[in-house]
Amino acid sequence: MKTNMKKTKFKHSLLAVAVGISLLAVVPAVSALQGGAIKGKVTTHATNAALAGILVTATSDVMPKPRSTTTNEKGSYNLPLLIPGTYELTFTAKDGSITKTTVEVVLDQATRYNQAIVKDSIEVITVTGSSIVREGDSSLTNSIGVKVVEAVPVGQDYRSLMKLIPGVQVSANSTLGPSAGGSGRDNKYGFDGVDISLPMFGNLSSEPSTHDIQSVSMDRGGAKAIGFNRSGGFSINTVSKSGTNDFHGRLEYKTQPKSLVADKDDADGTRFDVDKTWMTASVSGPIIEDELFFYGSYYGPEEKKSNKETAYGSTKNFSSERDEYYGKLTYAPTENLLFNVSYRTSDKEKKGASINELGADSTSQGASSSQDIFTFDGSYLLGDYTTINFQYSKFELKTNSRPDTSFSNVVPRLGDSLPIANMDALGLTTIPELQEDNAEFDNVGAQVLIDQYGYVEDGVFHGGGKIGGASTIDNQNFSRESFEIALEHELEWGDAYHTLHFGFKWAEGEEEISRLSNGWGAITYVGGAPDPDNYDGITPAYYRATLQQMSLVDTGGETVAPIVSSNDSYNFEINDTIEWNDFTFNIGVLVSQDTLYGQGLKANSSNVSGFEVAAGNKYEMHKVDFSDMIQPRLGVSWQYEPDSTVFVNYASYNPEASSLARAASWARNTQRSLQVFFDEQGNYLDSTEARGSSGKFFQEGIKPRRIDEITLGTTKLVTNGLFVRSHIRYKEGQHFWEDTPNGARLDGTYGAGSVPAHIAEKGLYIPNLQDYRDEVGGSSYVIADLDDAYTKYWEFNVEAEYSGEHYYLNASYVYSHYYGNFDADRVSNDSDKNLFIGSSALADGKGRYTWDMRDGDLSGDKPHVFKAFGYYTLDWEANIGAFFVYQSGQAWERWDGQIYEGRSDALRNGEPAGSRRSDSHWQVDLNYTQNWALSETFTVKFQADIFNIFDNQTGYDLNQNGNSENFGKPTKLFSPRSIQLTASVEF
Repeated sequence: MKTNMKKTKFKHSLLAVAVGISLLAVVPAVSALQGGAIKGKVTTHATNAALAGILVTATSDVMPKPRSTTTNEKGSYNLPLLIPGTYELTFTAKDGSITKTTVEVVLDQATRYNQAIVKDSIEVITVTGSSIVREGDSSLTNSIGVKVVEAVPVGQDYRSLMKLIPGVQVSANSTLGPSAGGSGRDNKYGFDGVDISLPMFGNLSSEPSTHDIQSVSMDRGGAKAIGFNRSGGFSINTVSKSGTNDFHGRLEYKTQPKSLVADKDDADGTRFDVDKTWMTASVSGPIIEDELFFYGSYYGPEEKKSNKETAYGSTKNFSSERDEYYGKLTYAPTENLLFNVSYRTSDKEKKGASINELGADSTSQGASSSQDIFTFDGSYLLGDYTTINFQYSKFELKTNSRPDTSFSNVVPRLGDSLPIANMDALGLTTIPELQEDNAEFDNVGAQVLIDQYGYVEDGVFHGGGKIGGASTIDNQNFSRESFEIALEHELEWGDAYHTLHFGFKWAEGEEEISRLSNGWGAITYVGGAPDPDNYDGITPAYYRATLQQMSLVDTGGETVAPIVSSNDSYNFEINDTIEWNDFTFNIGVLVSQDTLYGQGLKANSSNVSGFEVAAGNKYEMHKVDFSDMIQPRLGVSWQYEPDSTVFVNYASYNPEASSLARAASWARNTQRSLQVFFDEQGNYLDSTEARGSSGKFFQEGIKPRRIDEITLGTTKLVTNGLFVRSHIRYKEGQHFWEDTPNGARLDGTYGAGSVPAHIAEKGLYIPNLQDYRDEVGGSSYVIADLDDAYTKYWEFNVEAEYSGEHYYLNASYVYSHYYGNFDADRVSNDSDKNLFIGSSALADGKGRYTWDMRDGDLSGDKPHVFKAFGYYTLDWEANIGAFFVYQSGQAWERWDGQIYEGRSDALRNGEPAGSRRSDSHWQVDLNYTQNWALSETFTVKFQADIFNIFDNQTGYDLNQNGNSENFGKPTKLFSPRSIQLTASVEF
């Protein structure tokens, strides 16, 4: 009879799985619900025998309705898809005896709680101090709740959360993410499950903040085929706060005046005073008790810089103002259904920004941005063993940078003269410096401009300054839309217990960009000297204007359209988590397909290239099929003692971030700058296209970028409050795509460089590229899988988490080595900006190839990283929080282009990569919070945060140009000591 029952149960399980697979085909693809889970085993107290049929109920103020399940024949239970928060677990036996305990649920992890029940007791037994072990051993997941986020001196920017990830370097960058054994552009950033990485560029959108965060999860590797993790670095995700059955509100004001910030020179040499304030308000409560909750918030940071001076004197004050609104509804019509819908909108306006130390006040630039994030997710529990969850999300970020001084009345047309009598009202004009050693340069004319427009220093007029207005109007808009759906089903098969997971995800990212010139753009006095790279006319050129093509009006009277680039991705994942005796096996696979779309061509099978020119037309640039992106996820964990494990994991990733949808698009031919030349009187002479990128073809058969990872580790619950984990990990990256000259392999020997013989024998990347170019034009560069390009990463990690009723401590030490010959984090003199992935200066000609002394430690290598953070709650309703980090300095090397046939220094190694290292950095952050309860419902709070208390302004991103007088000097500094004061009232 038992055998027949098992067969029937197994058939029902297969039916449920089949129904789930069919649902994946018909339900709109939508991301797993943002939540965690509670699972464990119930046994008898006396004999430790499994107890089946025990009713397990989880209740929390963040869940409109409780969720319940019953234990199976092995005494196991699972309560999935719970909103992060504190839960009361109630175990009700068949005889009516009740046992209760309190359990904390965090994001993206399952809290495991095993309960021994005293039978035949009708009293309520409340258990405290019980053993709770979080799942996720092999996936290197760390999750923290709102209490830690608010009690530790983290900061109010989303980026600050990365301070809390073990082993990940602390970075003062504002754009490029920190390295975690891979490029900082391979990290993934989630806000309520929405991917807020900039589409195609991989960097974090700078707008999100921490004020609404309820729980944070951080995955460093060892991923399962759950959650569509394709990150080559780390993946961080958050879930926002929700309403409850009680009305709550909070009003907070935070300030950081200049008087509480240590002195520091601005990065560009200017000086100023900065005052920052933050206003936050939130309210939450029930709309329908036990069914529909709401949460809403406002966030209004402001930043003002005054007393700013440049070589030209005082400038206008800088201001940055932002208004952000957020609303969220949580709805549970039944215990088995849960839905969340949320919308976040933010607008920011900047004035008086981006002014150079040698720039006049009129050259400043302003900016604006708007960000919108919409999510709708839900979950459905089909009994005790099957769940379905989904999410639809849309992310939009619109940005605009523009001159504070506009020359909209100046309309440039090729053939028009340059009115040189008004050099301060034409664009961004650079005042020349005298060239006494250049006989062909007109120093007399230069001196006239210096005397009229130069800046004064020690009573003398100098050249080199900038007047007029900022040169470029830049509109850059990003969007991403995605749908996910997942089904999970639990079943017994023989002696093993399986949790099957099936998921599907579709996502589309898009960028729209248009660049216009302010007047004539950037104007330079060239003084009649020959300029063979740009202009070789008979009449000497005295002025050169660099002008954006989109500013020009063509013969049809229509302006050039913005460039629209996009990519879409389809992902399927299957995962089976198998529990057998003391072992847990994870077997899964993620398969993906990515398609890049450019603009400016259309298919034509009769052409050798397969295309013909079609301005404005969207075309499929390149597709990476499912067969090329099979990403296995395998792991096993052995629980050799009740609170101790050993685990091993293998995972493969195909990172999806690539800028090639725009970088290689044919539409780039219409976005190249023009060099326009004028004679001594400003009369038009000629124009040429400035050097820059244009449409590119892909090498046939290239494999997608791939990162393989092996992890071996162990965990132990030393005491009820002390959890320890240690591991070693190895990652290897290969198949790096970059634009490179089609004939790079044939460059032979050139000064300090020489193409290896085994690479040279491969010949051209695209043998018939010239035939393609004869048909449709495009670049002589191609997108290629760079020969022998690789990265490797070794890591040893030990970390401990110690918690109790009044304290929390997290400490970690990581020893690592990150090396290779493809450094995606150092692709220009300024690495901290949104640079192309796959079309950077790497591999751009002699001295920049992977074989040109590029093998060595990469810039993200940090051999030693020690972190410790936590808090202690005092008896007088106060809290002390602290954060400490020590990390090794940045690996760097001297650049020297002179040894490569006299080329420029940038990115041309004059010694092996990572031959030098900058200073190590350490800092301590502290905070103190005092609460005053004015009544049972009202609390007043004061908080003081001190960041970098010892003011260690360590330099990084050193000047690597070996022939520069500033060689070896840092171009950036860690932020100085600052104090933030906060006052708030809560009810």
